[in-house]
Amino acid sequence: MQVPILKQGNYLIASVQSALSDDDLRLLRDDLSDRVGRFRSTGVIIDVTALDVIDSFATRTLQSVAQMLKLRGAYTVIVGIRPDVAFVMVQLGLTLADVGAALDLEEALEHLNNRRRRNLYEHRAKDTGEAGRLGRAGSSPNRPGLSPSRANRRADREGQPRSGHASPRSMEHGR
Repeated sequence: MQVPILKQGNYLIASVQSALSDDDLRLLRDDLSDRVGRFRSTGVIIDVTALDVIDSFATRTLQSVAQMLKLRGAYTVIVGIRPDVAFVMVQLGLTLADVGAALDLEEALEHLNNRRRRNLYEHRAKDTGEAGRLGRAGSSPNRPGLSPSRANRRADREGQPRSGHASPRSMEHGR
């Protein structure tokens, strides 16, 4: 079964609809590699939400796809690994090292966009000699390493003030 692959801006989105045979996984690998080169994509999202099981061959194939695409200039994010599937993968020692993971497509797109912004920022900082002095691109002053929107969502969940906004306590003390 061929996996549909959509182009969204600089990214490719592959949505796995059902369990894939070993040949299907190889075809997906080759198809993604070809399209990354043809469209000059900088990111690939592989949605595995429909999969009930991710076996060792599928894990190794996804890992090798991510490494191969990285060598071609595209970062890979795997989306939708179910909790029970993740648990079994950990129990079997199957990991997707150096591969991004996200709960849903929106988070995966945000991850790729933040990565792209960070890379642009680091490139500019390197060119101007300001690397290291300005801090990490896309980070929040309250939570280094988190994008402002992600930091704000976390702050909302934790009942903390959002980044860039004065808290009632700081306003009372004139800070």
